Amino acid sequence: MKYAFFPGCSLESTARSFDISTRAVCRTLGIALVDIPDWTCCGSTPAHATSDSLAVALPVLNLQKARSLGLPVMVACASCYARLRTANHRVSNDPEDLRRAGRITGRPYDGGVEVRHVLDVLVNHLGLDAIRAKVSRPLAGLQVACYYGCLLTRPPEVVAFDDAEHPTCMDELVAAAGAESLDWPFKTECCGASLSMTHSEVASRLSHKLLSMARTAGADCLAVACPLCQVNLDLRQADAAKAHGAFRPTPVLYITQLLGLALGISFKNLGLDALTVGAKNLFAKRDSGAVGFAGGKP
Repeated sequence: MKYAFFPGCSLESTARSFDISTRAVCRTLGIALVDIPDWTCCGSTPAHATSDSLAVALPVLNLQKARSLGLPVMVACASCYARLRTANHRVSNDPEDLRRAGRITGRPYDGGVEVRHVLDVLVNHLGLDAIRAKVSRPLAGLQVACYYGCLLTRPPEVVAFDDAEHPTCMDELVAAAGAESLDWPFKTECCGASLSMTHSEVASRLSHKLLSMARTAGADCLAVACPLCQVNLDLRQADAAKAHGAFRPTPVLYITQLLGLALGISFKNLGLDALTVGAKNLFAKRDSGAVGFAGGKP
């Protein structure tokens, strides 16, 4: 199983842990990743907020480069995934977008390169049975609130590989890793996303709402699949507690980090040492020899 990989800007900087853990998990599960040669920024929020032409042309440029590899594309960042899928949708359905993207990039592109999110690849291509067969250190006893955010399921006609209102792919991966996935009501609510830069008070309020509800539901940690969500929910906990009321600090891990632990990959090789709210206390049950957590430290 092989994919062209589009890491995007976040995975090269603030979300380096997502990059490290995604590559480690794919390597362990036999998924070969080939980086798209000379990839560039997909435009993310700035392009589609300021230039409709660049919002399509920038991801198209990367898809043209991926086409030379003859492979489907896998993306980890939720924002990059949304932009690449949106570009495919627009050039496939609007002749003007098709013409304009070709003029800007200097090459034709018809929207034919398949783009899949890492969650889609793991659950729907590789399959849960194959993942369960590789789990060597199940995370039994751990209660996880899976948080999908805005971009992985919306708009459904563009990005859908899961239910738009009640997605379950991360929950299924958590269960495959041996942990308990909690039923909670805010799994697709907004965390504030890039408003953390321009209206930080909004991101603080929304993050507090999400973290408080996760704790009320009984979560030991949150699992995410978006760099913006991870930064807002992990980095801003102290500010959110100060502004809106105290809550117990909650580790916010990428789903690939949680899955990687169940696959026997070390803390260091999953980038877990970069968390603002540390995750090692989550494994006190394992360190004490409880069922499912025996076997020493990560």
